[in-house]
Amino acid sequence: MFHIIWSIIVGFVVGLIARWIVPGAEHYGFIMTTVVGIVGSVIGGFIGTLFSKPTPGQKFHTAGFLLSIVGAIILVYLLRFIQH
Repeated sequence: MFHIIWSIIVGFVVGLIARWIVPGAEHYGFIMTTVVGIVGSVIGGFIGTLFSKPTPGQKFHTAGFLLSIVGAIILVYLLRFIQH
Protein backbone atom coordinates (compact mmCIF):
# COMPACT_ATOMS: atom_id res chain seq x y z
CA MET A 1 0.00 0.00 0.00
CA PHE A 2 2.81 2.39 0.87
CA HIS A 3 4.39 1.72 -2.53
CA ILE A 4 1.30 3.04 -4.32
CA ILE A 5 1.19 6.19 -2.19
CA TRP A 6 4.92 6.74 -2.72
CA SER A 7 4.48 6.32 -6.51
CA ILE A 8 1.72 8.94 -6.51
CA ILE A 9 3.82 11.42 -4.52
CA VAL A 10 6.93 10.93 -6.65
CA GLY A 11 4.82 11.00 -9.84
CA PHE A 12 3.30 14.33 -8.82
CA VAL A 13 6.72 15.84 -8.06
CA VAL A 14 8.18 14.54 -11.34
CA GLY A 15 5.15 15.85 -13.24
CA LEU A 16 5.53 19.29 -11.64
CA ILE A 17 9.23 19.45 -12.50
CA ALA A 18 8.57 18.38 -16.10
CA ARG A 19 5.82 20.97 -16.51
CA TRP A 20 8.13 23.61 -15.03
CA ILE A 21 10.94 22.75 -17.47
CA VAL A 22 8.79 22.56 -20.61
CA PRO A 23 7.55 26.01 -21.63
CA GLY A 24 3.87 26.46 -22.38
CA ALA A 25 0.52 26.93 -20.74
CA GLU A 26 -0.91 23.43 -20.36
CA HIS A 27 -3.59 23.52 -17.72
CA TYR A 28 -3.20 20.11 -16.13
CA GLY A 29 -4.82 19.44 -12.81
CA PHE A 30 -3.48 17.35 -9.95
CA ILE A 31 -4.53 14.04 -11.48
CA MET A 32 -3.12 14.74 -14.95
CA THR A 33 0.14 16.06 -13.50
CA THR A 34 0.45 12.89 -11.41
CA VAL A 35 -0.33 10.66 -14.39
CA VAL A 36 2.28 12.49 -16.49
CA GLY A 37 4.84 11.95 -13.72
CA ILE A 38 4.04 8.27 -13.23
CA VAL A 39 4.00 7.46 -16.96
CA GLY A 40 7.15 9.57 -17.36
CA SER A 41 8.78 7.44 -14.68
CA VAL A 42 7.89 4.31 -16.64
CA ILE A 43 9.34 5.83 -19.82
CA GLY A 44 12.46 6.92 -17.93
CA GLY A 45 12.84 3.45 -16.43
CA PHE A 46 12.64 1.94 -19.89
CA ILE A 47 15.32 4.34 -21.14
CA GLY A 48 17.49 3.48 -18.13
CA THR A 49 17.28 -0.26 -18.76
CA LEU A 50 18.38 0.27 -22.36
CA PHE A 51 21.75 1.55 -21.12
CA SER A 52 22.33 -0.61 -18.06
CA LYS A 53 20.41 -3.27 -16.20
CA PRO A 54 19.89 -2.84 -12.45
CA THR A 55 21.43 -5.51 -10.25
CA PRO A 56 19.07 -8.24 -9.02
CA GLY A 57 17.32 -7.23 -5.82
CA GLN A 58 17.88 -3.52 -6.35
CA LYS A 59 14.79 -1.49 -5.41
CA PHE A 60 15.26 1.21 -8.04
CA HIS A 61 17.62 2.23 -10.81
CA THR A 62 20.45 4.53 -9.76
CA ALA A 63 19.54 7.29 -12.23
CA GLY A 64 15.82 6.73 -11.79
CA PHE A 65 14.71 10.18 -10.63
CA LEU A 66 16.56 12.05 -13.38
CA LEU A 67 15.39 9.64 -16.05
CA SER A 68 11.84 9.94 -14.69
CA ILE A 69 12.01 13.68 -15.29
CA VAL A 70 13.38 13.10 -18.80
CA GLY A 71 10.58 10.61 -19.50
CA ALA A 72 7.96 13.05 -18.22
CA ILE A 73 9.39 15.83 -20.40
CA ILE A 74 9.15 13.53 -23.43
CA LEU A 75 5.55 12.73 -22.48
CA VAL A 76 4.60 16.42 -22.10
CA TYR A 77 5.97 17.11 -25.59
CA LEU A 78 4.09 14.08 -26.98
CA LEU A 79 0.85 15.22 -25.35
CA ARG A 80 1.31 18.70 -26.75
CA PHE A 81 1.93 17.24 -30.24
CA ILE A 82 -1.17 15.04 -30.02
CA GLN A 83 -3.45 17.81 -28.71
CA HIS A 84 -2.49 20.35 -31.38
